[in-house]
Amino acid sequence: MAKYIVLLGPPGAGKGTQAQIIAEKYELVHVSSGDLFRENLKNETELGKLAQTFMKRGELVPDDVTIAMVRDRLSRPDCRNGALLDGFPRTPAQAEALAEMLKEFSGGVNLVPFISVPSDVLIERLSGRWTCKANGHVFHEKFNPPAIAGVCDLDGSELYQRDDDKPETVKNRIKVYHDQTAPLIAFYKENGLLAEVDGTKSIDEVTTALLQAINEA
Repeated sequence: MAKYIVLLGPPGAGKGTQAQIIAEKYELVHVSSGDLFRENLKNETELGKLAQTFMKRGELVPDDVTIAMVRDRLSRPDCRNGALLDGFPRTPAQAEALAEMLKEFSGGVNLVPFISVPSDVLIERLSGRWTCKANGHVFHEKFNPPAIAGVCDLDGSELYQRDDDKPETVKNRIKVYHDQTAPLIAFYKENGLLAEVDGTKSIDEVTTALLQAINEA
């Protein structure tokens, strides 16, 4: 039977790393909403063109367009074993639409792992990043500091902080995430599908906890 997992976690929780590990372990396709949009826009599909009309006006792409993109992706042969969904759903309305959609594929959401990390830890992780101007090498003030402050170890170029890594931007990104996903987390909790995992632990420990939760689902 196909397995469908919805992976949740704020920016800086290590969701991307864990998504790759889980997808590989269970032979699931990693369906990222961001990748889906990029693919449809790049290939100028009908859905991509439709999404573009809203994006050009600075409007949010309506749910039905996003849902259609997800349905199209899940209907492909490589998703016959199921999929790991990342970035979709974002709201309870989308979660309900996903549940209805998966009935078409004779399945349903098996589990919703939520990698939970306190905001202060996320801010420390994200706002400590510095990037090399020449080749994009990434350093971190605490976890991977350069030998000389402000200078890339690998090519000697200047390190700078990207706008989306600055503390104020990071705080806002985290606030927006929590505001948007709180109702979704509550929705899946009420449906008995949420499995909260402590994202402050090491990558290996988080992986172990996630795999255990999935195996028990």
